[in-house]
Amino acid sequence: MTDDTGTNVTTSNDERTHAEELAIVLNGLRRPVKRIATKYHYDEHGSRLFEQITELDEYYLTRTERALLERWMPAWVADLEPRTLVELGAGSAEKSRIILDAMVSAGCGEAYVPVDVSADFLGKTTDTLRAEYPGLEIVPEVADIKEPLDLVIGLPHPRWVAFLGSTLGNFDGVEASRLLGRIAARLHDGDRFLLGVDLRPGPKKSIERVEAAYNDPKGVTQRFSLNILAVVNHEFGSDFDLDRFVHRSRYNVAEGRIETELVSLTNQVVHFPGDHRIVLQKGEPIRTEISSKYDRTTIDGLFEGAGLVVDRWIEDDEGLYALVLSGPAA
Repeated sequence: MTDDTGTNVTTSNDERTHAEELAIVLNGLRRPVKRIATKYHYDEHGSRLFEQITELDEYYLTRTERALLERWMPAWVADLEPRTLVELGAGSAEKSRIILDAMVSAGCGEAYVPVDVSADFLGKTTDTLRAEYPGLEIVPEVADIKEPLDLVIGLPHPRWVAFLGSTLGNFDGVEASRLLGRIAARLHDGDRFLLGVDLRPGPKKSIERVEAAYNDPKGVTQRFSLNILAVVNHEFGSDFDLDRFVHRSRYNVAEGRIETELVSLTNQVVHFPGDHRIVLQKGEPIRTEISSKYDRTTIDGLFEGAGLVVDRWIEDDEGLYALVLSGPAA
């Protein structure tokens, strides 16, 4: 299909009807722990808010991952010579440029496939990349990475599939295993999977530092969090009052993850078309995101179940973050 920027994009997921999407949203809001799918954060406004979050002092994830990429990508790319880079959840592709630059410098780069759920944002990113990298074939795909992904046929191998930003943490254990299994099934000999993961609190890293990354004093994270309600209102005709909710993120030690919620400030009823009603009590949360944290043991366990094996694992000096390069298990 073609988005309103005029950029040709492909949609690799089976499209659900609006009624089916509404039913899924309502089902989530009727669960004992109410929830809304994280993907509804990411309209164009939400995507730009998230880009602002990545620039905050408290949000160490992006700058730490970027430093690791800058340090290691030239050597890894020169060694393994990937010809195609596929990036899941590409966003603005800011960090992808580090890998693409290394591929161009090594003389092996031929194609880049940015995959993202926001067609508008992806279209603008694609236009920019085509101007910056005229020698690369840029093939955008609009897709929800929680769904089965059919990568473009015919792009050259070796391929690297990158999943950066510790976005794997947004999936629960079962979902993460399924996603990794789907990725592993699409890797050929010589292909690699590049993963960025936020590490669990430990001797060098406090829980307070982790929580601060999701509760910035400027309120950018709160605006991003509330935007999910604005998107649901726009998409499905509901009447969430954003002023009647507050953002909260806390680290769950037992689960090893940040849990982000929008907490109802009052007793209230939210209406959807078709006379659907969602009742919320004062203090009741709607979960909008989880952000799991990892260590080598948890990643090895996930990879083993998915058919992946770690080739290279590197961490920053503060023990905040890790880059993991893996391949299909023999």
